[in-house]
Amino acid sequence: MFRSFSLFLTLYAFWLLLSGFFTPFLMAAGAGSALAVVWFAQRMDVVDHEGHPIQLGAKALVYWVWLFKEIVKSAWDVSKIILNPKLPISPTMVRFQPSQKTDVGLVLHANSITLTPGTITIEAWPHEFLVHGLTRNGAEGTIDSDMDRRVSACEGSR
Repeated sequence: MFRSFSLFLTLYAFWLLLSGFFTPFLMAAGAGSALAVVWFAQRMDVVDHEGHPIQLGAKALVYWVWLFKEIVKSAWDVSKIILNPKLPISPTMVRFQPSQKTDVGLVLHANSITLTPGTITIEAWPHEFLVHGLTRNGAEGTIDSDMDRRVSACEGSR
């Protein structure tokens, strides 16, 4: 029940954030829409620790701020590579073992790699990731990385 209520509050807050209008009709429509989504989600049995991972809490917010900074830094690096007339790329694929223990942690790690410009997670298995990098340094930078440690700390396994 707590997850359902938390999901409702999250969806309703998101509705209000995107709407920006606070008329009684739109606020009621937002509440009704959020309530309907929660009802459907409960019927589909997806309101669980994976579907709505509120257990990550404040740690996830701290991680997202850090990830946003990393995305900006990587985007800048990729932009410099693209604008360089010699196009200094060295496409590389690497395999490594992530340290996450939960499905939520593995998904967060794999998606974070893919969100970071210049790298993409090709395969994600519980004991192995296959990552493609635009440069050798970018690909090898995902092995035993700060991102791996931060995701593990976020999920609580470190």
